[in-house]
Amino acid sequence: MKLGLICVGRLKAGPERELYARYAERIGAFQRLGLEGLELKEIDESKAASAAERASREGAELLAALPADSRLAAFDERGRAATSVAFAQFIASERDKGCKALRFAIGGAEGLDESVRARATAIFSFGAMTLPHQLARILAAEQIYRAMTILSGHPYHKA
Repeated sequence: MKLGLICVGRLKAGPERELYARYAERIGAFQRLGLEGLELKEIDESKAASAAERASREGAELLAALPADSRLAAFDERGRAATSVAFAQFIASERDKGCKALRFAIGGAEGLDESVRARATAIFSFGAMTLPHQLARILAAEQIYRAMTILSGHPYHKA
């Protein structure tokens, strides 16, 4: 199953991009689990005048970037908090159901549009606090990496 992130906003050069790249590279080492890489698709932030229009336009772009054979999950502050083990079990369950690709959406400053939330099979939260998209992206990559270590029995995750 191919894994990927579809994110509003772009990471500029710097420590955030380097940390994201480190986790994305580590994820590539777990293909034996039937999980492939962490493809990244970045969507430009909308310049619309109203917050609702920005969220709507970004939501449409996120959905347009979703490959036809992909299932969608999302990270959003209105999602459900899950343990790392439960998140790993979600990924394994999608893989075991025969899902060919699973993409995770991360919204922009206005959050995820309702159209994206409605399309997602699961919506996860890192907590009730609002995070900048750079940190949310790093946390998503780290949790996907952690899920792979949990599924493989690697000692990275201390339960």
